[in-house]
Amino acid sequence: MGLAVKHSVEEQNHSQKKSSWMKSWKFILPGIVIMIMLILLSILYYYQGNYFNTNITVNRINVGGLTPEQALGKLQTTSLTNKVYIGELEIIDGTDTKMRFSEEDLPRFEELLEKQWTFFPSFKKKNYSLFPTRDDQYRSIILKYDLEQKLLSINKPLIAPVDSHAILKQGKISITKSVDGTKYDIKSLLSNYLMQQYTSDIYLDPFFSQPIREDSLTVKNEEKILKEFLQHTVNYQVQDQVFSLKANELIQDAFVSKDKKVVIDPIHIRTRVAEINASQSTLGKDFTFNTHSGSVIQVKGQGYGWALDIEKETALILDAFENGVGSLAASNIYGNGWSNEGYGYETLANGGIGGTYAEVSLKDQRLWLYKEGKVVFTTHVVTGNERTGQHTSKGVWYILYKRTPYTLTGTSPENPYSIKVNYWAPFTNSGQGFHDASWRSNWRGNAYHTAGSNGCVNIPPNVMKNVYQNVSVYQPVVIY
Repeated sequence: MGLAVKHSVEEQNHSQKKSSWMKSWKFILPGIVIMIMLILLSILYYYQGNYFNTNITVNRINVGGLTPEQALGKLQTTSLTNKVYIGELEIIDGTDTKMRFSEEDLPRFEELLEKQWTFFPSFKKKNYSLFPTRDDQYRSIILKYDLEQKLLSINKPLIAPVDSHAILKQGKISITKSVDGTKYDIKSLLSNYLMQQYTSDIYLDPFFSQPIREDSLTVKNEEKILKEFLQHTVNYQVQDQVFSLKANELIQDAFVSKDKKVVIDPIHIRTRVAEINASQSTLGKDFTFNTHSGSVIQVKGQGYGWALDIEKETALILDAFENGVGSLAASNIYGNGWSNEGYGYETLANGGIGGTYAEVSLKDQRLWLYKEGKVVFTTHVVTGNERTGQHTSKGVWYILYKRTPYTLTGTSPENPYSIKVNYWAPFTNSGQGFHDASWRSNWRGNAYHTAGSNGCVNIPPNVMKNVYQNVSVYQPVVIY
């Protein structure tokens, strides 16, 4: 009984002590929590509001534990070695300079401080990149220029890449192979330089010039351009004839330029123009001529006639192909005129002589003048002296010009002369032509054998005016 009472008293005392301890802890615990929070807030305020976290770097310079003012000061005193590397290869050892930061940049450091803030102090590594407000002239101008010149120097002995192209060769489209080179891509390296952080050394990625590859869009476009080009036809007109010049038949070799134009090897165009010229031109050829008597003879073209300027016409057709022109007419004509001009290109009738011309028969010693195919005047004449070899030149000529009056002169030491005539119409560059001859008394049909002219066609004075009025400049003169 006594033992039970004693146990009950001990339990009662333990319960009272526990209750007292619990009441005390209720006051102690909140105080501890508040104290810890005050300590943490103090740390946050002290470090996070004023100092960078431990492993924070700006432009690879550690500013951990520094205020923005201190970080700014540290970067201001930091040297830049200004060494430039491509990969691990040093190519420029520049002049040492200081970072160009100034007091103007302090707000930017303060912004970085806010940006790097964490609730608890952090040991995480992080780098921030800043460029000074005031431009670093050495970095942006001098060192950049030195880098460009150095790259140009390095590139000189290196091998350029070879681009792939679609080309037309021997009438078929093929794709050439691209070849890698060893030259640096200067434009990409300079662009990479401008993107570098503001750090002591500059490391550039090794950009190499790359060739245009076989499967590139550029090559596919070239192939498409060539295929479309081969479908092109130029209709080339010479006089009344039109020649269809087809690219897929005429062009054997070509390529596409950078401005997407087809550049053609003109050799086959030149050959075709020469063929057309041979079939159409009259220069230096025999004209088929119907005489006054109805006989058909061959008379060689001399002053009169025309031919295509093959080189100029080739260039004209070449330009038409390259620029997609569908048709053109020949426009570069030459001949034996005083200024290499050609005559008769527009004339198709009567074998190219036309219906208006002068006809002189040396055998008959007679002149016939035609207009639009009909004789409008005829007269007997005296031509060049055969005995002295001063023949009137055979061939197809043309009236060079007309003068009334005129003085004929001879400069030969053996037979100089100066004679006035009323009418003069020359037809050769050497000085032969139609004129009156008042001094002549022998007008017989055989006078030209021994008493002929110096090469001109002498016309009786009483009819020369009529002849003069019925011939025109550039009119053909046929002598046979």
